[in-house]
Amino acid sequence: MLKFIVATFIFLAVAGGTFSVYAEDCRDTGAGAPAMTVGEANVILQGLGEVKSVKPSPVAGLYELSIVNNGRQATVYLDYARKHLIPAPIFSLATKKPISPAPVDISPPLTKVDIATVPTENSIIIGNPEGKQRLFVFTDPDCPFCAKLHGELWKLTALAPQLTIYVKMFPLKMHPAAYDKARVILGAGTPELLNKAFAGEPLPAPGEKDLAKPVDDTIKYAESIGITSTPTLIIPDGRIIVGFKKAEELKALMSTPSDKGAKP
Repeated sequence: MLKFIVATFIFLAVAGGTFSVYAEDCRDTGAGAPAMTVGEANVILQGLGEVKSVKPSPVAGLYELSIVNNGRQATVYLDYARKHLIPAPIFSLATKKPISPAPVDISPPLTKVDIATVPTENSIIIGNPEGKQRLFVFTDPDCPFCAKLHGELWKLTALAPQLTIYVKMFPLKMHPAAYDKARVILGAGTPELLNKAFAGEPLPAPGEKDLAKPVDDTIKYAESIGITSTPTLIIPDGRIIVGFKKAEELKALMSTPSDKGAKP
């Protein structure tokens, strides 16, 4: 019955389509509502579309979810009890207008970039600084999945001795302390404070040398290529990989070119 109802939503052009599986990552969900991650929302709405974001709704007691299905993005609402799904639009009696945007067609997400165009500055370097391969990791010092990945990155340095890992600070708004931590980590310029952050140890407050611009520049770049969550990786052939991966998985990904003739 639920699938039939959801199939009537404007954004569901074709029922029973193919949906993405969510990764182990952190995404901003806003504040004021009981905590719910994008991953949890995807489990609840499994088979109905891919949830891209979760935040409190302007209507009390509801989450506002951005969901994608068959190339269409729309807004739906879920009650805090997680039992009732409400299609948009919801109208405001005060303005007589809908409080949510209309469904829109969206372009496929960017899945690959030219690795040579990814900025190497404003990074913490792990592994071989003169390596022949580059791996970029967009991370948040308060993201638990990033902390898991961090340990795997150190293992990866042993598996891939010719790899340079550029760790880029991408603090999410859902982690309010992460921005200052990112400034301090970049200000130090070595992995030491990054290791401490992921170990749950306190970091000093930002000082004069811990500038905001390096963090802001990374955020701006990441958003320009569609990165919205952490951890997100760009592997040596330019593919964008979202979510936690073990060292062995990363090594295998880097050994499997995405295109014929491509070199890892």
